[in-house]
Amino acid sequence: MTDTTTPPRRVYLDNGGRALLHPLARTAFDQALDDGWADPRRLHAEARRAAVLLDGAREAIAAGLGARTEEVHLSPSHTSSLHAAVGAVALGRRRVGPGIVVSAVERAAVLHAAELATSSAGRSPERATAQAPAATASSATADAPETASPPLVTVPVDRFGRVDETAMIEAVSSPGVALAALQAANGEVGTVQPVGAVHEAARRAGVPLLVDAGAVVGHAEVPGTWDLLAADPGDWGGPAGVGVLAVRNRVRFRRTWPEDADPWFPGGVSVPAAFAAAVALQSVQADRAAQDARRRALVEKVRAVVGRVPDVEVVGDPDDRLPHVVTFSFLFVDGEALVSELDRAGFAVGSGSACTSSSLEPSHVLAAMGVLTHGNVRIALDRSTTEDDVDRFLAVLPGAVARVRASLGVSGL
Repeated sequence: MTDTTTPPRRVYLDNGGRALLHPLARTAFDQALDDGWADPRRLHAEARRAAVLLDGAREAIAAGLGARTEEVHLSPSHTSSLHAAVGAVALGRRRVGPGIVVSAVERAAVLHAAELATSSAGRSPERATAQAPAATASSATADAPETASPPLVTVPVDRFGRVDETAMIEAVSSPGVALAALQAANGEVGTVQPVGAVHEAARRAGVPLLVDAGAVVGHAEVPGTWDLLAADPGDWGGPAGVGVLAVRNRVRFRRTWPEDADPWFPGGVSVPAAFAAAVALQSVQADRAAQDARRRALVEKVRAVVGRVPDVEVVGDPDDRLPHVVTFSFLFVDGEALVSELDRAGFAVGSGSACTSSSLEPSHVLAAMGVLTHGNVRIALDRSTTEDDVDRFLAVLPGAVARVRASLGVSGL
């Protein structure tokens, strides 16, 4: 007899940074392919239709971010937004000094761009870890003034992944700082950062603050305390191929690329992608309050049930966090093996684990927090994620962990 049982549908729980395409974004993209395929910089009717769609997209995104339309620039990706922001502001403010202040849990794109910018300022990209006010930063160069900031200051975080607010404020208040960067919330563990307090200190010091809101926009309230803000449409259900960088008019910058009609991202972006991103943002912000409550309840369930698995560490702030992200690490488990085991069971999850296929370095976020870096799983819930999806995942997870431990010969430890 033929087995006609329908297998359970796959569940996608890796919606951080590349969420499922919002249904209205798909419709908008298809519409824009018909109406906005032409080059919006040209003068004919087809180009004008494309320009109307692009201008409307920028206006809608600006409204969603609390920015002026002229402050919003569309880029090819979230990474390109972050790279351009760090490089252009560091160069534009080089007379102030070479200093850049970052938290230890910023995206790799920010950290790498800061290293390059400080190196390009004529000094090696040495790192200095910010200390509490009573301590002295030991890695300041001998030839620098005692009061000057080292070129790249990395501010530590606590075990929840929250930046040391006092140390960050002291670092941005030091002389010679061209730029500070602090994410609105960490997309790997969900912890919200004290952006408001840091921005207030940065404004007093005359230092622009870059806020990476890639994990926040569409999921939580967008902070209004920023000088540059990067957002990622892929995280809120928009299509790939477009990013957002909002820049306050008061920010000084200098291009690190040849001059173009677009002062930030020469060549323009896909009009259909931009239009779909704007439609998705309007849609997710319209139902954010309801989705916030629903997804927080699901995350609470995950944290509670996963916490009962032996030798597990649930990381990130349990309360002051994003509504849809939860991360946990298992002792005696290889993260890549666990992700593969869950994939075979029908669940797509992310991992900030050590030992990926391309690197033996642990997650810099988990390492900075001082928590377990191996056997890591991160899930990010989409609006389409149901309670049944979560219950099925929680039913499968303990067995998957046990099988991976057994394959490593560590069962019963």
